Amino acid sequence: MRVITDWHLHSRFSRACSMELTLENNALWCEKKGVNVLGTADFTHPLWFKEIEEQLEEAEQGLFRLKSGKYPQMRYMLTAEVSQIYKRGGKVRRIHNIILAPSLEAVRKVNKWLDNNGANRKSDGRPILGFDSEELYKVFKSLDDGTVMIPAHAWTPWFSVFGSKSGFDSIEECYGEMTPYIYAVETGLSSDPLMNRQLKQLDNVMLISNSDAHSPRNFGREANVFEIEPSKYSYNEFIRILRERDTIAFKYTIEFFPQEGKYYLDGHAPCGFSCLPDETRLLKRRCPKCGGVITVGVLSRINDLTDRPSRVMPKNSVPYKSIVPLQEIIAESLGVASTSSIKVQALYEKMIGEIGNEFEILLDVPIARIAAIGGDRVGLAIELMRAGRVQITAGFDGIFGKVKLF
Repeated sequence: MRVITDWHLHSRFSRACSMELTLENNALWCEKKGVNVLGTADFTHPLWFKEIEEQLEEAEQGLFRLKSGKYPQMRYMLTAEVSQIYKRGGKVRRIHNIILAPSLEAVRKVNKWLDNNGANRKSDGRPILGFDSEELYKVFKSLDDGTVMIPAHAWTPWFSVFGSKSGFDSIEECYGEMTPYIYAVETGLSSDPLMNRQLKQLDNVMLISNSDAHSPRNFGREANVFEIEPSKYSYNEFIRILRERDTIAFKYTIEFFPQEGKYYLDGHAPCGFSCLPDETRLLKRRCPKCGGVITVGVLSRINDLTDRPSRVMPKNSVPYKSIVPLQEIIAESLGVASTSSIKVQALYEKMIGEIGNEFEILLDVPIARIAAIGGDRVGLAIELMRAGRVQITAGFDGIFGKVKLF
């Protein structure tokens, strides 16, 4: 069976996140989007974890459903993100890591350890920790061997394993002895698998994609697609696929067009200035308008570390498909500026109700069927998206890019 997962997001207990993020409302939006397994997010936060314990029950090993019986096919996986600030190699490092846990008991052990070691779990759904990534992963593995750590949005300048501001040049530099247990790397919104596969050092890991959503409407803007036998449907099976690099079970990832990500190009947001890597070097990383420091983006950072010059996917890589979220497609097709407009929301709900979930519409349903319900212009827009015929103004220094289909 096809299973679509989105493991990295946040709860309403994280900063700058929607109050609509409740377990039941998340399940409703997963049904609309077509996400089958959603991360709980933020299991380190005491109030959110209390809701997880009260509202979820284990359905399959390591996969949970709502006790209420609503949305019975939708599953949750226990996940969190931690923010780490620490010194290593004579430099201050700022790293975000995704944590996947196999059971409620494993989460209780993690949370107890964090409490005993001075972590403030109440301050934010994504707690700030002063622990080295290698040492923290060792602790998590000692508490429950099934716990897995994955580098989050690996190329984001400010908080990531390869980030230009405080990251490393290799997985080994960051995770040391725990490198063999790094089964996957999250590419983030500003890069796609083709960009990541220019580094031979990533040949030994899977590349995963997740939404990092701060509201339910953004679930699935990036996701992972698996083919799993119903009898093997479990947390352990997902981890096995990543650990063994099973490219038969892992069918493809669903991606942003990376130029739309807010750190794709180099630039200086206060001046509205952006540039390609070669120009950044000529400018000696200084904004030509004000002299301020240019934020080096993902494209530059990958170019700096690449050791595979040809832009081709190596053999046995998991393929990917790039999408534009359906509400954005509808808004452009209707000539409406905001995806939250009444006209956009009405057509979105009509299409979801009469055709199928968002992923089915974006990836599978014949264009003629889409046009019959959503209109010819929406049908044409999705046809252009599937062909990769888009125009993009690239993002930089925290400013999202803009994708246009017409």
